[in-house]
Amino acid sequence: MSTLTPAAPQSSGPARSKSPTALNTGRTLRRRGKARMDPTRNNTAAGIAAWLLALLFAVPVLWMILTSFHSETDAATNPPSIAVNLTLDAYREFFGETSGVSPWPSLINSATASILSTVLVLLLAFPAAYALSIRPVKKWTDVMFFFLSTKMMPVVAAILPLYLFARTVGALDNIWFLILMYTSMNLPIAVWMMRSFLAEVPEEMLEAAQIDGANLLLILRKIIAPVAMPGIAATALICFIFSWNELLLARVLTGVVAGTAPVFLTGFVSGQGLFLAQVCAAAVVISLPVLFAGFAAQDKLVQGLSLGAVK
Repeated sequence: MSTLTPAAPQSSGPARSKSPTALNTGRTLRRRGKARMDPTRNNTAAGIAAWLLALLFAVPVLWMILTSFHSETDAATNPPSIAVNLTLDAYREFFGETSGVSPWPSLINSATASILSTVLVLLLAFPAAYALSIRPVKKWTDVMFFFLSTKMMPVVAAILPLYLFARTVGALDNIWFLILMYTSMNLPIAVWMMRSFLAEVPEEMLEAAQIDGANLLLILRKIIAPVAMPGIAATALICFIFSWNELLLARVLTGVVAGTAPVFLTGFVSGQGLFLAQVCAAAVVISLPVLFAGFAAQDKLVQGLSLGAVK
């Protein structure tokens, strides 16, 4: 017979207490876990960081506005003077009160080229985005890569062929040729943006419209366009900003008749004399249309840029 070994008696004494080091480590881990899970603290830190970043970008703009109200002598001091008398001399010079050169033709040219090119971009990009998102064609990824590849080449590499072509066909200093250039410049990015927006349109809405007998143009105009309106507004605003701020094409392809506002702005920079206050005043005036357009379409811009970000 096998001999059974009795089990070891269990201790009836008190359980062994944890060491102080283990207790401190546990408290530290719990405290760190609560700190990570505290949304108020994280939101406060993110808010402070956002305000600091916004101030970092706003300070140069505010400094430019302040400098535009200084005289040329005060604007050229080093370090710059702040507590000085403010004046509107730079704005009077910009609007041609002393020189007689008016900026209005250049501003009108910029508005014409920017608005018309944006309208053409939307008219061309909307059906292209429809074909690439809602009704995708074969090898649509290759098409999208082709659109993207057109933005990889720097504009300065193509400026000489464009200039020679414009001179050959007699399109130099022509606002319509500049509109065509702005349209081709903004079309790829517009197709990319609008494709991502149209991809969020529910297919059930399109199927219901087709069952009711709606044709393609009616679907695009009455169903897809209202649903994707925030994305269309965001695309239009970005194309308008790109066209309004463009300088290289306008500088090379235009002259006196079709010169734009950025080209007029560079005319205040000279190798002699003081021009800082005039340049700041011109920059403030030229920036106002973009700011007004951004504020007017602010809600649509936020909705469009965030469309499809949250499922």
